[in-house]
Amino acid sequence: MRRNLLKLIIPVFVLTFTSCGGKTEKGASDSRTISLELLKDKIAGGWAGKMVGVTYGAPTEFRAQGKTYEDSIKWIPADVKGSIWQDDIYVQLTFLMTMDQFGIDAPAKKFQELFAKAGYHLWHANVQGRKNYFDSIFPPQSGHPDYNLHADDIDFQIEADYIGFMCPGMPQTANKIADKIGHIMNYGDGVYGGVFVGALYSEAYFESDILKLIEKALLSIPAESDYYKIVNDIIILHKNYPTDWRAAWSELEAKWGSDHICGAGDSFNIDAKLNGAYIVMGLLYGDSDPLKTMEIATRCGQDSDCNPSNAMAVLGVVKGFSGLPQAYRVAVQAIGDSLFINTSYSFNKAVNQTMKYAKELSIQNGGSATDSELKIKVQVPQPFAIEVSFPKLVFDRHVSVFDKNGWEFKGKWTTYKQKNDQAKFSANAGDEAIFNFEGTGVSISGNWFKDCGKADIFVDGELKRTIDGYFGFSNQTHTNMNLYHITNLSQGKHTIKVVIKGEKRPEALAANLYLTNAIVFKTASKKNENYKYSFQK
Repeated sequence: MRRNLLKLIIPVFVLTFTSCGGKTEKGASDSRTISLELLKDKIAGGWAGKMVGVTYGAPTEFRAQGKTYEDSIKWIPADVKGSIWQDDIYVQLTFLMTMDQFGIDAPAKKFQELFAKAGYHLWHANVQGRKNYFDSIFPPQSGHPDYNLHADDIDFQIEADYIGFMCPGMPQTANKIADKIGHIMNYGDGVYGGVFVGALYSEAYFESDILKLIEKALLSIPAESDYYKIVNDIIILHKNYPTDWRAAWSELEAKWGSDHICGAGDSFNIDAKLNGAYIVMGLLYGDSDPLKTMEIATRCGQDSDCNPSNAMAVLGVVKGFSGLPQAYRVAVQAIGDSLFINTSYSFNKAVNQTMKYAKELSIQNGGSATDSELKIKVQVPQPFAIEVSFPKLVFDRHVSVFDKNGWEFKGKWTTYKQKNDQAKFSANAGDEAIFNFEGTGVSISGNWFKDCGKADIFVDGELKRTIDGYFGFSNQTHTNMNLYHITNLSQGKHTIKVVIKGEKRPEALAANLYLTNAIVFKTASKKNENYKYSFQK
């Protein structure tokens, strides 16, 4: 897997004084200077914006899938207290706590370890990254599409804020940190989502023009990526429909709305790039107004607490804490010393520690600090090498294990039923489940329980991997999860066979393996093939 950064092929910007309060000094060092007072104000603005935005959108999360959210949004600034319980914040604070304990340059595996052992609930790419740790699959493989069907999901995008916050005017430093952390749970567009929002924050310390800010952040991700393309589409749509975000949303949905692997086949879309586009839509159509920005990012739908949270955090850095509405500031200050659950961090501590790391990173990267200001060496971002998680892969169909059309079971399989969940399971060594399909990829789904054991996976007669369904690393129940998947098969008929080993890890309660369904994929001639034209500039 290529994760090296490409050499830059774009010219260096000519930097001048900006409206954000920092300044650029011309000369051999090419540095930018920001007062420590302003730096802290912007860091506080970023964290406060994250807290405000996530609570604004929280009641609407996934209430609008494939459509805009048109119901009333009832939010008051005092609701920001709900941020104390938000995974958008406490998960990334685990990474800050890792840095506190093991240093800025701790290896990726150490970040994965503390994140895996944190005990709080996780979902999608994050929970697969957690399970991969306990299955001895470490970064960057833990986020790789071969081991994580959620590689393009939103997870890293909503957890990368702290990276951009601690890298004022240092997008390339942010990129290097994002490369390490992002591949714990994501790959390709899933990583680019975190890289992009991190770059937005990094650039926002010295740039207040929203369009220029977005264009600068795009320099950190490859132009060949779908993430870059969808953000560029939003920029074009904003020019075409400068006052009508719903018209822009409709065209965006027609082109990109069904282009996702996780949740393929239904309207649920947690793909990083689509939700990232909603962040950009909120920023461009929000006209730098906090309430308008949050409302539009929220009404775009899907993961509609994460998206206004990121958008509002960008405005928080641009405006600084002092530039946010007074009611927002008062609400955040009222819980300034309250600990976010599952962490040792409060808002005030997050601001102070981010300030500490920002100074350290600046000095490490050629800058300097005095008692009153920070001098930051100018960095030009180098775009990541292109990574594509699932090239041209599209959903074809679901096939339940109770559908005899494709499934065959040999041995002593038993039916499991619990409320709305049902599966077939076995712990008998040698029992087989065989699925025949026609396509270019397949995912076999089942349950992750404490009484699960191991099985061998064969594809077209070849042993591919031994899997383990055990999950006892938190009190969270996981049903209908990906047990194994394979893509990039030749088009045609294939057979996948699951053979029970009757073996388990010592802590497992039994050696059962639960199967729920198969998801079949095919290869399209091109992505977004249902959309017949490109947006015109």
